[in-house]
Amino acid sequence: MSEHTTAAEHTTTGSGSGARPAGTDLPTRYADALLPVFGTPQRVLSRGEGVRVWDTEGREYLDLLAGIAVNTLGHAHPAITSALAKQAQTLGHVSNFFATAPQIELAEKLLQLAGAPAGSGVFFANSGTEANEAAFKIARRTGRPRILALENSFHGRTMGALALTSKEAYRAPFEPLPGGVEFLPAGDEQALAAALAPGDVAAVFAEPIQGEAGVLPLGQDYLRALRRLTREHGTLLILDEVQTGMARTGHWFAHQAFADLQPDVMTLAKGLGGGFPIGAVIAFGAQTHDLLQPGQHGTTFGGNPLAAAVALAVIGTILEEDLLTRTARTGDAFAAGVEALDHPLIDGVRGAGLLRGIGLREPHAAGVVTAALEAGFILNAPTPTTLRLAPPLIISGADLDLFTATLPGLLETAAAAGRS
Repeated sequence: MSEHTTAAEHTTTGSGSGARPAGTDLPTRYADALLPVFGTPQRVLSRGEGVRVWDTEGREYLDLLAGIAVNTLGHAHPAITSALAKQAQTLGHVSNFFATAPQIELAEKLLQLAGAPAGSGVFFANSGTEANEAAFKIARRTGRPRILALENSFHGRTMGALALTSKEAYRAPFEPLPGGVEFLPAGDEQALAAALAPGDVAAVFAEPIQGEAGVLPLGQDYLRALRRLTREHGTLLILDEVQTGMARTGHWFAHQAFADLQPDVMTLAKGLGGGFPIGAVIAFGAQTHDLLQPGQHGTTFGGNPLAAAVALAVIGTILEEDLLTRTARTGDAFAAGVEALDHPLIDGVRGAGLLRGIGLREPHAAGVVTAALEAGFILNAPTPTTLRLAPPLIISGADLDLFTATLPGLLETAAAAGRS
């Protein structure tokens, strides 16, 4: 080692002939070390505070995606960091051979927020796809052979959840998937009634707003038809509120925007932990509660005290700061502001609260996302003609106005790039 060479320069990221010097850029190290499931990262982020994040080059971004509707309270919120640190000083993990007070308290709080009747219960998982796996197994326990899901649905990437997800590109590489699942056109009440008519359908899975499809609300009429027809045929209505739950739409759960629309089973994740992994299944009523018996399902980490403590902190902060009201008001003002631009490329704003899809008349969404990132805004394009925004619920109207004012230029930049 020469006198001008530091030890740090000789540090490697591993041992063996494939080791790479620590000074190699992070995107290259990412490509070398991780499986190519997510493609090339757009940026390497290093820290966040509130509704903003910074990358390793020191560039600042307004986070309008919140980890895809996950970071309910933004980044490094003191309620979350405090709850996490406090709980970590006592119990972090105990397995489900034992119970903990945070786990029990969180289950009780979710049942309360959901307005669940006596005899209802909660199962805790670690993610949305795991919650939907559990719901799938609940449906199987009815003994009926058929399960209905909707076209354009997205319920996760594990095998059972993938069987409920309609996109062929996601499904084809892993077939054969668990059978018995049929897909119906969303919004078609006649097709729903015909599919349910034989009386052998275990469950219908539906997202109140189809996020990955482009933030497409099912609408009150169709949701009411789902509830009425499933009840008439003794079929479970399972609502996937993984993306729409936890105040995201201005209600604790999106279906609560409509009276008397309680499902039989509801799945949650994403915003429940505000960034800490947790998922949940709520089974409404004693009949659904008892479908999964001891030993028929399980999880090692589900309901661990760290996740439960953080979720309780998220719920407590939503209540203390009245984020339900704020989310509804801020989201409506944002949608109105975008509509008021009257831009020729904008084809309306869909969604509710702070889950919004800006429809485009031409397929420039990916280009807008790229231009937005360069301008310091994080959002995404679930379809070629949709921009999705799902920012932290603590975002201010001023921050959203900043994006709205910038949007016409982003659209023009993307359109020009598309023509070139």
